[in-house]
Amino acid sequence: MSTVRDRVLTRGARTTGVLLCLLLALLGAAWAARDLTAARPGAEVWWAWLGGAREPRDATAPASSLLDPLLALGALTAAGTALRGAVPAPVAAGTLFSLATATALLRAPLLWMPGVGRLPGADTGLTSWAQRTVLAELALAAALLVVVAAGRRRAGPAGRHRGHPASGPEATSAYGVVRAVPQAADPGRPGRPRKGPARTVGVLLAAAGLTVAGGELYRLPALGADGYRTALLGDATDLPALPPPPAHWHAAVLALLALGAAVAALRRASWARPAAVAAAALLCAHGAGALALAVHTGRADRLAALSGTDRLELVTAALLAVTGLTVLLVAFRRGVPEATGGAGGALAYGSAPGAVRPPHAPPPPSTLPPGW
Repeated sequence: MSTVRDRVLTRGARTTGVLLCLLLALLGAAWAARDLTAARPGAEVWWAWLGGAREPRDATAPASSLLDPLLALGALTAAGTALRGAVPAPVAAGTLFSLATATALLRAPLLWMPGVGRLPGADTGLTSWAQRTVLAELALAAALLVVVAAGRRRAGPAGRHRGHPASGPEATSAYGVVRAVPQAADPGRPGRPRKGPARTVGVLLAAAGLTVAGGELYRLPALGADGYRTALLGDATDLPALPPPPAHWHAAVLALLALGAAVAALRRASWARPAAVAAAALLCAHGAGALALAVHTGRADRLAALSGTDRLELVTAALLAVTGLTVLLVAFRRGVPEATGGAGGALAYGSAPGAVRPPHAPPPPSTLPPGW
């Protein structure tokens, strides 16, 4: 029986995490709904979300990006994961942590991007509401991190908190002790990925992260140090009221999340699966969105006429989309299950009224011995 002491999220921490996730989902969904309902008939909000040409700035122009529905969907997924009591605590904590980290990294640039105050539509109060939304999302992300860090407590040996019969020195008053067949090896903490899927996820995410990072290094000499720093920090002058992160910042975040999740998967950390799902979802959405926009604008039809850099971008987008989808399929597989009471150890019964007799244990005698 595994005696590894794990940390479990308290019920209050899970409930608080669910409420914070729902608030994050509400903010993202509200902006997406605003664009879908306020757009003029025939307006291509979807293509504007993907980075296509936007209409002249007015009250009906899209004010958000693809990041808003993505964060809303991710927050709803995290809320559902934390709400399920059957989900191991490391997985629930990892899901909340991944959502908070991705939200903070992707929303932070709006705090310093120049040109936000000069955005058209500021006279309608749209920009002011957008800035308040970003501040609220960052505050919720910080609160999620605090919940994950402070809302955990030590759990006893596996099986003790689930009401399984006690074993070992504490079961001295038990009638019989039956030893089960010992396990070949301790599988580790509940929820951690199994060896095969962990290696697959780690290698794929590492390849995707290095590809994105390599693309940024490839563009660095052409832009120069100063030009790349400006492009990394971004300029919101020509972006919607609630702009996505700058393209180079977005790429850096994708590379960081992918490489971090890859290391966690290769080490088979208990939070590796939710981290891999978060990174893979962002990679898949980024790659698929770039490919869809290329098809919509006709760039994919004239692939041979494109420059080497443009073709490299399309190939990278295809690689990210396929890699992200594959990682999602693998990472969603069940991890190591929680240990069952008494597995591989001593099973005792008779120490408490109504205790369940272990398998293959002899029944108690008809005449109870002294001290029973």
